[in-house]
Amino acid sequence: MRGTALAAALGVVATLCLPGVAAAAGPGPDRAGSTASAGTSGPVEGTVRRLALEPKGATEAAVSAHGTERFGLMGVSWKDAAAEVQGKIEARSRNAETGAWTPWVTLEPLKAGLDGDRPGARGATEPVWVGAADGAEVRVSGGSAALPAGLELDLVDPGSAGRTGAAKSAPAPAARTAAAAVAPGPESTAPRPDVVSRAAWGADESLNNEGPIYLAGGRIKALFVHHTAATAPYECTDSAAIVRGLHIYHVKTNGWRDLGYNFLVDKCGTLFEGRQGGVDQPVMGAHTYGFNSESTSVAVLGDYTNAGASPAALEGISKMAAYKLGQYDVDMNGSTTLTAGATQRNYAGTSFTAGQPYPFRTVSGHRDGFNTECPGHQLYPQLDTIRTSGPAARLKIGAVNEKAVAPGDTVKTPGPLVVDFSTSTAAPLVRSFELLVDGASVATVAGDATRVATMLSLGSHRIQIRATAQNGKVSTSLPVTVDADVSDVKYVPVLPKRLMDTREGLGVPKAKVGPGGVVPLKVAGVQGVPAYGVTSVVLNVTATNPTEAGHVSVYPNGTVRTSASNLNFTAGQTIPNLVVVPVHDGIIQFYNSAGSVDLIADITGYFLASGEGGTHVNLGPKRILDTRDGTGGVPTAAVGQGGVLDLDLSAVGGLPVQDGVTAVVLNVTATNPTTSSHVSVYPNGTTRTSASNLNFTAGQTIPNLVVVPVVNGKVSFYNNAGTVDLIADITGYFTTTGQGAKHSNLGPKRLMDTRSGLGVAKAPVGTGGVVTLDVAGVEGVPATGVTAVILNVTATNPTTSSHVSVYPDGTTRTSASNLNFTAGQTIPNLVVVPVVNGKVSFYNNAGTVDLIADITGYFSK
Repeated sequence: MRGTALAAALGVVATLCLPGVAAAAGPGPDRAGSTASAGTSGPVEGTVRRLALEPKGATEAAVSAHGTERFGLMGVSWKDAAAEVQGKIEARSRNAETGAWTPWVTLEPLKAGLDGDRPGARGATEPVWVGAADGAEVRVSGGSAALPAGLELDLVDPGSAGRTGAAKSAPAPAARTAAAAVAPGPESTAPRPDVVSRAAWGADESLNNEGPIYLAGGRIKALFVHHTAATAPYECTDSAAIVRGLHIYHVKTNGWRDLGYNFLVDKCGTLFEGRQGGVDQPVMGAHTYGFNSESTSVAVLGDYTNAGASPAALEGISKMAAYKLGQYDVDMNGSTTLTAGATQRNYAGTSFTAGQPYPFRTVSGHRDGFNTECPGHQLYPQLDTIRTSGPAARLKIGAVNEKAVAPGDTVKTPGPLVVDFSTSTAAPLVRSFELLVDGASVATVAGDATRVATMLSLGSHRIQIRATAQNGKVSTSLPVTVDADVSDVKYVPVLPKRLMDTREGLGVPKAKVGPGGVVPLKVAGVQGVPAYGVTSVVLNVTATNPTEAGHVSVYPNGTVRTSASNLNFTAGQTIPNLVVVPVHDGIIQFYNSAGSVDLIADITGYFLASGEGGTHVNLGPKRILDTRDGTGGVPTAAVGQGGVLDLDLSAVGGLPVQDGVTAVVLNVTATNPTTSSHVSVYPNGTTRTSASNLNFTAGQTIPNLVVVPVVNGKVSFYNNAGTVDLIADITGYFTTTGQGAKHSNLGPKRLMDTRSGLGVAKAPVGTGGVVTLDVAGVEGVPATGVTAVILNVTATNPTTSSHVSVYPDGTTRTSASNLNFTAGQTIPNLVVVPVVNGKVSFYNNAGTVDLIADITGYFSK
């Protein structure tokens, strides 16, 4: 090998592929998963015995040693590292158990300076692993040239677990100091594989008193694959001994600073830490002459000239390549540029000139950088499989809420979170992406997605993307920090305005929404809603003209739709429900599960992150209107066709109508209707719009939550047709005095389902039954400081007509109801329920019924 002086000047070190195995005991069964660490209790002291070769003239020498102490690895060395043997060096060993001699094998001389220009370094051959041997013979022919002086046979006993030296119990001071001074290596997008540490395989650290050398640029750009050129099968229980033998030979025979390879892997897939300095560090190894200064290495124990490496060994290489290259944003199926540290040729005949850049695959074979057959004719083509066997590569978050970010950055949000990400791996090779918030998966999107979104609760959050490849392997992006400041999110009421009607083409195309169909609706910058700063909108959504039973879900654009539903209906039914839906990019989505249906959406308010608006104050639940008995100071009479009923809110105890109240939260129920009709609730003193709040048929009892602005201390109720009794229960109000609680988006997320036992016992709620649900400290809701939660509650599978009341646990239930239903009906309603002790309770009046609760947000001080 030439160019040694230049290599040393550049800090470049190298080695040929080293032989490792000729198990005299013959092949044995693979023991997949076995590790060399079992039974190793500390550094294992190995030895090297040297036998001088006897000259047979100027050009020949030999030695024959029978009955030696047992050894496992052997090689030939000579005094002058720069001297060369021009002829052939052959060796064989005797099996200590059977006494049989192995065939003669040729030992290839190593070039000088492979670990730099080191004083006292000896010339040497590649070593060969022979297993348990007690005899050896060597014969050397120099051809026409004289042999170098000081020829010796080196017999390495790698020692065994439990046989340690008292003086070898700790690393040398220099090595400890160097390691302690190095900060932890960079995080990787791929998981760190299990690696048998140097301590676990019994490295005698007293051999390494110089400490490691780290890559000058601190960055790994490629990984070179090697084999150790073994000549016979081995058992994986021998792997630690093989690694120890290589370590001892490299240091004591070659005179190197340490074991040459960064990592080694056996045929069972067990990975071993090679050259010291830290698995997570860019340690300079001695593996690929001329290219060590920008790369790392993995050597497979064994000879892969005539047979390929095992799937387990390939998997070990893949795991290590993904981890090490993932630390430096390198795609293991990509290309890179390396600068040559020596003038030479590789195995394919490509010429390299020292100091010049050359293209390489990021996972390359030793032969790509040096003139050698390594990693063997059969392993080399397997590198293509390794390159495509990893997880999604170069996975990174590129933007948060459309603001460019880099790993480690910190950005702020009032709650909405939209994450743009990328990977260099082709979409067909990726199964899915997950959005991780503080390590927990909160949303999953398909493998061709580039964006995912959610809502964050108050506080600082660690945000990552996790990709699962089609092969099942996982990679995780480096994190960014997002501080969610939801402390100034307030409610702004608006006069009810229609934003969407599929019957007329308002806001969306004029067409029913089909089965599995989704329609997007722009809400930001529309009908007086600000274009920026809106965190969520409050909509009254109505489903009408459905062709069959189904449900509608309303959810933020860019997020993954959950199992939460907002409206449930049967064929021909018209049904409304109030929806509080987060807004990420100004758009929300409406999904229909089955059949076709027309959808209508009326806005009643929005939450704003600018500080403008009102905060929420709990009040009730308290009944403030009932036309059946005149509660609220209204006539004891049903509201007639076209009739308007005005409710004076100043008479409501605890409601400071004249002191900053901007809107009230009412659960309004229509009962005893004589015909199909609808009711609109709107601010008194304003012009009623086409927006409706309740839709019903003759004889039906139906509730809906209403958040209605307060203009002059009153609200009005309009009935379109027939007669109907109206009931209103107040649960809270919004005020500009700043005394109330701020809103935080969350979800929609399912908290309770009695059908599956989610959150509560798995059983329908019986007559007079109460189930209690923990809400504080659950699914992102803070454990303290929460004053109320916003739940979409659905009743399903009722056995008889009944009603359900949702109220703060620890308080006395009032006569207020939240859902009214008949046998077999499925019906939802939005509920804003105060939180007193971290729990809410659900009461069922009659029969049995299953209950579902999806949280969409909460109020907190």
